[in-house]
Amino acid sequence: MAPPRPALVVFLGGLGDSPVEGMVAGARAAATLDCIKVALSGGRYEGVVLVTDGLTELPELPAGVTVDVDSGPFHFGSRLAEVVRRHDLERVVYLGGGSLPLLGVDEFGEVAEALSEGGVVVTNNHFSSDLVAFPAGALARIEPPDSDNRLARALSEEAGLSVRALPRTVATQLDIDGPADLAVLALTGEGGPRLREYLTALELDLDRYGQVLPLLTDRSAQITVAGRVGSHAWRYLEGETACRVRLFAEERGMEADGRAAEGKARSLLGFFLEEVGPQRTFGALAELGDAAIIDTRVLLAHLRLNTTRSDRFLSDLGRWQEVREPLLRDFTRAAAETSIPVLLGGHSLVCGGLMALNEFAWRQREQGCD
Repeated sequence: MAPPRPALVVFLGGLGDSPVEGMVAGARAAATLDCIKVALSGGRYEGVVLVTDGLTELPELPAGVTVDVDSGPFHFGSRLAEVVRRHDLERVVYLGGGSLPLLGVDEFGEVAEALSEGGVVVTNNHFSSDLVAFPAGALARIEPPDSDNRLARALSEEAGLSVRALPRTVATQLDIDGPADLAVLALTGEGGPRLREYLTALELDLDRYGQVLPLLTDRSAQITVAGRVGSHAWRYLEGETACRVRLFAEERGMEADGRAAEGKARSLLGFFLEEVGPQRTFGALAELGDAAIIDTRVLLAHLRLNTTRSDRFLSDLGRWQEVREPLLRDFTRAAAETSIPVLLGGHSLVCGGLMALNEFAWRQREQGCD
């Protein structure tokens, strides 16, 4: 007898009350609905449990989707275990809302197929997971994690499951973590129909991103990339871009390991920023390359700045006038006013986002676009 088909469990919560947080939340909701439709279309899933906090407006959902609403205190691991018990699930594919918006029917099918082998945890990123497939009984053998970032590691290290990592592609590495990811998706035209329609209506400023594109295919150009860049992303940049890349790879896994929350994250670029200030930092970056792509969450963790999500998102957009935290406002202004294009964002920007920009840049070049 064939094993039962897994259920897709998607967590989709609100982000906050500010307009910029609402903008990203809307994109996550649109991407989630696109992903649900794609997953169900392949016939490999028993159904979908959409877990929400009741703060996200949802349109009419397709058949096969059950909405599980809970507005009480939230703890990720406890909530996941509760959902699995409540819906009597045997095999689970967890997906964070807005994560992996480019995942196709084939990839969803491959995850279900890998899970059917038993004794495995399937994930897009062992160190910071967004998608995790596992036998439901394994949850009883782990300490419930605070966030999904650590779920795959807990299932492998505490429950003894073998890790099956998905291939490192744009589809398995690009998330919607913030406005930078929306800009990448809007520029490249990637994503499902709901997400593309939503992004078109936003009319994002994509000028800086457009300036970076020709550099990626130019052998005489050099770009600086800083942040949580894994070895796979470095290999990708070395093999798939024409430009030279100056890389500062720092603090990979700082969220999953708790270093950021404990104030233990450290960054070489952060030390430099402390010593010389934002203007001289970006003056130096302008001498090091023709563009800079920066995962600012590493710098913020190093500086131990207690910034709001709204401020971080406004910084990503370059809207420095609206950022309330003084140092982040000065940093964002210096980035906006420096002589080279600077892209600010989170982990996804320097991983799947950069991969997506590079692939789009080559397509543009092949089509003869400027």
